[in-house]
Amino acid sequence: MAKKIRLPLNEETLKGLRAGDDVLLNGVIYVGRDAAHKRMIETLERGETLPLDIKGQTIYFMGPTPPRPGKPIGSAGPTTSGRMDSYSPRLIAEGLKGMIGKGMRSSAVKEAMKQYKAVYFGAIGGAGALASRSIKKAEVVAYGELGAEALRRLEVEDFPVTVVNDTYGGDLYEEGKAKYRRG
Repeated sequence: MAKKIRLPLNEETLKGLRAGDDVLLNGVIYVGRDAAHKRMIETLERGETLPLDIKGQTIYFMGPTPPRPGKPIGSAGPTTSGRMDSYSPRLIAEGLKGMIGKGMRSSAVKEAMKQYKAVYFGAIGGAGALASRSIKKAEVVAYGELGAEALRRLEVEDFPVTVVNDTYGGDLYEEGKAKYRRG
């Protein structure tokens, strides 16, 4: 049975998550890909304030498609998380507590997750139309000129994800490979 979680993430919730847990997220998540991440890091390097308070937040690595009439968003499938690996450790150090995407993360990102207590959730690639059903509201909050790569705020209800990397160093992908490795 999936764990229902109210966002933003807090220390108590993070302690209870383990690699392999199925989770339904409820509340606010932010969307950002490569270009938005690059802008956020440049903003921090200039000593300026980010366009959102990142503490406790979750960022979904996703590029939405245009919405159909009456819908808040189009297809909302995950993008490859490794493209954000050079930016994620800094954002985690600033207080980011959750990331959603697909694919493995670098050792630097996994170490930052352990050190600063953050998690990485996997979303199912190829199921963007289904994922969009959990999105109740979507709005651009920064970098609108980036189009599909703008920073967005989403309100989600029972958004389905699986914990891939937990705060203890658990890694669902590594566990899966070990389980089926031949000796």
